[in-house]
Amino acid sequence: MSRLSDIPVRVEGLPQSAPQSGTSSTTPAGLGGGLAAILSELATLLGRLAASEETAMIDLRSLPMSPADRILLQRALGDGEVHATLKAQGLSTARETGVAGVWWIEHRDAHDELCAELLEVARFPQILASAPDEIQDAAVALQARNSAAA
Repeated sequence: MSRLSDIPVRVEGLPQSAPQSGTSSTTPAGLGGGLAAILSELATLLGRLAASEETAMIDLRSLPMSPADRILLQRALGDGEVHATLKAQGLSTARETGVAGVWWIEHRDAHDELCAELLEVARFPQILASAPDEIQDAAVALQARNSAAA
């Protein structure tokens, strides 16, 4: 199996987490053993990146993650050295994890609501790459500036 979605799933009953003080005993357990599946999928995707430059993303918001799952995943991946913040229609961040080639990406809207949360497997996050049309426009503009200055 090469993708998380290829893992066969059979639902027999919703697992329950142990109650914590002030919570009900019917709180879903979240990923359960899914953390190991995510890490295995990331290892597979990193192998593809190394072999063929193929990039990939895992949409964390599509997974049944509890706050505890998120903390465990963050701990498992660790912190890297790079943190980029972009301001467009909202705030987006790209954080390097402690695993080379794995980036934790968050996109927020103008009201600071989380819109997307992804793990991107790439040499650098795609959101940081300049678009080809913007590069072409920049080349034309720079040439015009250079001509005007001459």
